[in-house]
Amino acid sequence: MPTPTDPLGHHGDAEVDGRLVDFAVNVRGGTPPAWLADRLRRSVDDLAAYPRPDRACAAVARLHGRPEEEVLLTAGAAEAFVLLARVLAPRRAVVVHPQFTEPEAALRAAGHRVERAVLNGDFTLDPAAVPADADLVMIGNPTNPTSVLHRAAGLLALVRPGRLVVVDEAFMDCVPGEPESLASSGGPGLAVVRSLTKTWGLAGLRAGYVLAEPGLIAELERAQPLWAVSTPALVAIEACCSPEAVTEAGAWAVDLGAERERFAGALGAHGLHVVPEPRASFLCVRGPEGLRALLRERGHAVRRGDTFPGLGPEWVRIAVRDTRTNDSLLEVLDDLEL
Repeated sequence: MPTPTDPLGHHGDAEVDGRLVDFAVNVRGGTPPAWLADRLRRSVDDLAAYPRPDRACAAVARLHGRPEEEVLLTAGAAEAFVLLARVLAPRRAVVVHPQFTEPEAALRAAGHRVERAVLNGDFTLDPAAVPADADLVMIGNPTNPTSVLHRAAGLLALVRPGRLVVVDEAFMDCVPGEPESLASSGGPGLAVVRSLTKTWGLAGLRAGYVLAEPGLIAELERAQPLWAVSTPALVAIEACCSPEAVTEAGAWAVDLGAERERFAGALGAHGLHVVPEPRASFLCVRGPEGLRALLRERGHAVRRGDTFPGLGPEWVRIAVRDTRTNDSLLEVLDDLEL
């Protein structure tokens, strides 16, 4: 796995301590909601029994309109990438960057050689950027850290015989209606990884899943440790896939979009470049190279961008919080007079 000094092993939680206002970690604030926290507390009564994934698996399958044999529950999206790296034997693995670094880290830890297809400009996908003979392609959508939402048609253009395309949709529930999601698209050559960490505030619980054709799911399951997903995590997965939870998440995504647009505009008015058309719960921002340190000195933590392949030290990722918290960062920028 990445060493502490390996840029691929750096994550936003390393930027935060109790003294700083947290714009570095992209987990939704004020979560989990009370109704979910209550269910998690009640799940403790069942900890003497081994975890049973049946109900949670059925809930995921219903949500995405897929057979249960196309679902594997995992201890967060990170475990899914490790399992994929363990069972796959790619001849030419390509990771589309900038994106979440764990897919590449997992492949390298499993001994695979990894190539990078680095997107430039507005960081939107050009399928031609991926080598034609790549037999494994990994990409995020919406992408961490750029917040870019790729078109489903462009992602499907990557699928071809002899190739597996893995799409990380950890932030797709930030997008109202999820119009570009491939979670309900079955068939060979495509795997979708989802996470409940971000929207529901479950980073410490580890809850996610993989959607893929049954043969690949069976391989991943054989590589997975027994009882890898805890009873509380299974309760969370089932609850967060309910119609009521999906409706709640959709309403939050609409509110998020409005505040994200306001916040992005205000950052732009301060002379910072925000990657256009952001769709996730964070913004990718280019500014003066010392911006991160200046904000930190004034009590605000943002996520450094230079550990993401394709970005440099002038880039930071800034989580979108509530209006009052976002305004506190804007007030610091007022004082800095960038």
